[in-house]
Amino acid sequence: MKTKFINGVSSSPSMSLGLLVTENALQVQPDTQEDCKDLVCPDRPDLDTQRKAYLWCREFLHGAWKSLAEDDFHITIIRGGLSNKLFLCSLPDSLDTVGDEPRSILLRLYGAILQMSCNKGDSRQSNKENHFQGAEAMVLESVMFAILAERELGPKLYGIFPQGRLEQYVPSRKLDTCELSDPSISAEVAEKMARFHGMRMPFNKEPKWLFGTMDKYLSQVMRLNFTRESHLRRFNRLLSYNLPQEMDLLKSLLDSTHSPVVFCHNDCQEGNVLLLNDRQTSDKQKLMLIDFEYSSYNYRGFDIGNHFCEWMYDYNCDEFPFFRVSAQNYPSKAQQLHFIESYLRESDRGFDNLSEEDQMKLKEEMYIEVNRFSLASHFFWGLWSIIQARLSTIKFGYLEYAQARFDAYFQQKKIWAV
Repeated sequence: MKTKFINGVSSSPSMSLGLLVTENALQVQPDTQEDCKDLVCPDRPDLDTQRKAYLWCREFLHGAWKSLAEDDFHITIIRGGLSNKLFLCSLPDSLDTVGDEPRSILLRLYGAILQMSCNKGDSRQSNKENHFQGAEAMVLESVMFAILAERELGPKLYGIFPQGRLEQYVPSRKLDTCELSDPSISAEVAEKMARFHGMRMPFNKEPKWLFGTMDKYLSQVMRLNFTRESHLRRFNRLLSYNLPQEMDLLKSLLDSTHSPVVFCHNDCQEGNVLLLNDRQTSDKQKLMLIDFEYSSYNYRGFDIGNHFCEWMYDYNCDEFPFFRVSAQNYPSKAQQLHFIESYLRESDRGFDNLSEEDQMKLKEEMYIEVNRFSLASHFFWGLWSIIQARLSTIKFGYLEYAQARFDAYFQQKKIWAV
C-alpha cells in the first residue's frame, strides 16, 4: 500500500493545496550505498516522534485524552506512506471515554515535500516567498479537508498543526490494485469521483495545477545530478528522451482535447480508496475516498486517466524496487466505458433520458479524452519520481518507477497522440 505523491508545488499557492517547506528543511537522500538503512523499528516510531504525538493528542483532543499518562499512550506505525507518515494513536483499554471523544485517531505527518522556487536570485527573498507560499497553501489544504469532513465526504478533522494533522480513524482497509477492476467497485469509484467533481470549493478555479506543477518538476529534473553509477545510467537514459520537447508536444495535444475543469482528487489510486469495515458486500456504498492534499481544480480527463493508469501498478511489494508493473491490467475499452457510464449517470442527471446513440457518443468522446490525459499522468509522476530519487529517504525504486511511467507514456502515445 502507498500514498506515493508528495504535495504539488507551483509558482502560485492557489495552484496547489499542498504544504510547502523551504529548501533548508529538505533532507536529500544520500547518493551512496548507505542510503537504504532502516531508521526506526518496524511497528513503533522513534522516541522523539512518540513524544510529539502524545503531546499533540493531549493538546488537540478532548475528554479522556486530557488525563492520559504518557506511559499509557499507544502509537503504532501504519505502513504504506511514501511521503506522508501515518500513525494510529489510541487510548488504552483500561481508560474509559468521558464523552464523544474518539478512542483512536490517525496522525498524519507530512514527509519531505519538494520545494521548487522560481526565484533564482537573492536566497533571502526566495526563502521569504517560500514561507509565505507555505503558510497560504497550508491554510487552503486545511480548509479543504475541513469542508470535505463537514460534507461527510472524508474523515473528520480533529487537529491541524504545521507538521501534520489528526484525523478520524476509519475502520477499513485500503483496496488492493487488483480490486480496481472489480465491476461493482469500479462503478462506485466512478460515482464517488463524479460527486467529488460536482463540488463547488472556495479555491482558484483556473486549471493551473497540472502544467504549473509539471513545469516546476521539469525545471528541477534538469538541474539534478547523481554520483552513483547505476543511478547516473538510469538518469541519463531518462534525459535522452528530450523531456522539454516531449512536454511541449504533450501540452499541444491536451490543448486540443476538450476536458471540463472540475474539482479533482488528483490521486485516486487504490491506496486512497477505503473499503469500509461496517459495510456489507451487498451494500451499494462501501467505499470512501481519502487523502485530498493534491485536490484542486483541474481537468476531468486527468483525474479519470490517472485512475486508469493506477490499475497497472502494484505497490504492495516487499522486494526492490517495491512495485510491480502489469501493463496488461490497464483497463480495456469495455472496462473504461463501464466506469464512464457510471460516472455520467451520477454527474449528468439527464444522461438516462438520452437516446442510446447519444449516450454512446458521450461515452466515446470521454473515452478519447481520458486516455489522452492518461499520458499526462505518466509524464507527471515520471518527473516526480526522478526528483524523489534524490529527495526521499524512503526505500523505493524511484528511478525504476520513473522509467516504468515513461515506458508506459511512450507506448500509449503511439495510440492516443494522433
